[in-house]
Amino acid sequence: MTRFAAKAWPLEIRVMSKEKILEVDFDDGASFAIAAELLRVESPSAEIQGHGSGQKVTPAGRRHVNILNVEPVGNYAIKISFDDLHDTGIFSWEYLYDLGANQEDLLDSYIARLDELGLSREP
Repeated sequence: MTRFAAKAWPLEIRVMSKEKILEVDFDDGASFAIAAELLRVESPSAEIQGHGSGQKVTPAGRRHVNILNVEPVGNYAIKISFDDLHDTGIFSWEYLYDLGANQEDLLDSYIARLDELGLSREP
């Protein structure tokens, strides 16, 4: 898994509503187009991650979720509001970088978890 570049800082964050992605350009040259679905199902919120080890939830039916709004949280993160009304995750720059750098593996793992649980990405 690729880890966050310690000095990477976001230069620009763009919501591409039609494409259902969040584009993030970092000052180390990395640039990511992260699907809203992945952001939603990997939200750092307690609702998804749980309050301890082994409590992570696998939300189904989020394939078509979109981003409604992005708000800054201090100088270290953004809060993303989704059209399924989830809005409690605070995405740090490090977490966004890791999601972008590892999105293919994360999506594959998510799909595998859904399959194991007999769930679908479709609503």
